[in-house]
Amino acid sequence: MDLTRVILGPVVTEKSERLKTGDKRMYTFRVANGATKIDVKKALHQFYDFEAVSVRMIRVQSKERAFGKGAKMEKRQSFKKAVVTASPKSKPLDLAHFKTA
Repeated sequence: MDLTRVILGPVVTEKSERLKTGDKRMYTFRVANGATKIDVKKALHQFYDFEAVSVRMIRVQSKERAFGKGAKMEKRQSFKKAVVTASPKSKPLDLAHFKTA
């Protein structure tokens, strides 16, 4: 997979912000559906100089709402996210500083 298309963006929730601070140093990203743990780790190292200890992948199911006779409406699409733990020697991750080539 093309490493420039692996990381789609950060997941900004109260829980993900709480995991960033303190001694946990865990970051949550929305990633491409075909991305693997190895792809995420390589992309973070190549484009952000970020050393990851572990990567956990989670597939979030879509949220549907039933209405009418058997009809369903999709309120939120399914996506894949990765929770990355930083190594103790790694600097804090700043997604604004994208390193090219």
